[in-house]
Amino acid sequence: MTASSARRTHAVEETERLAEILAAALQVGDVLDLRGPLGAGKTRFVTGLARGLAAGARVRSPTYTLVNEYHGRIVLVHLDLYRVERPDVEALGLDEYLERGALAVEWGEKLPATRSTDALTLTFAILSAGEREIAATATGGRGATLLGAWEALPPDPARARIEGRPHGGGQ
Repeated sequence: MTASSARRTHAVEETERLAEILAAALQVGDVLDLRGPLGAGKTRFVTGLARGLAAGARVRSPTYTLVNEYHGRIVLVHLDLYRVERPDVEALGLDEYLERGALAVEWGEKLPATRSTDALTLTFAILSAGEREIAATATGGRGATLLGAWEALPPDPARARIEGRPHGGGQ
């Protein structure tokens, strides 16, 4: 059975803050399957995850490097599968990454079914220059647990609407 829940953000800072709070629930072996068009806020979400895990490094899109790692409370492995063909995804060594940390995978629809079964899938939609909708779905296992953590996030994590810069193309 698939369950889902959606949230709206009105600025980059709100998207990052949602992820920062969600990071407390992440464990080694977790998979976040991040979907949505270019510029929808996927990399900004990972920025918030890294901050929530106390990783001090600046988050950069791994579009050309494919994989970036951020070391904090646990290792956050940030993958971008945009330029990877579906049959080549397993060759990236996903098992090894899962043994060492949590995966945040942009263009996660390219993940093999064996990796996405227990994932929390977050689908980003651009509503306007600054507004996003992030829909969370899970089918079971750890994904369902993470969906519960997503649903438990405060209704307004920033406590007020943040007047900030619009979401940008993978900054």
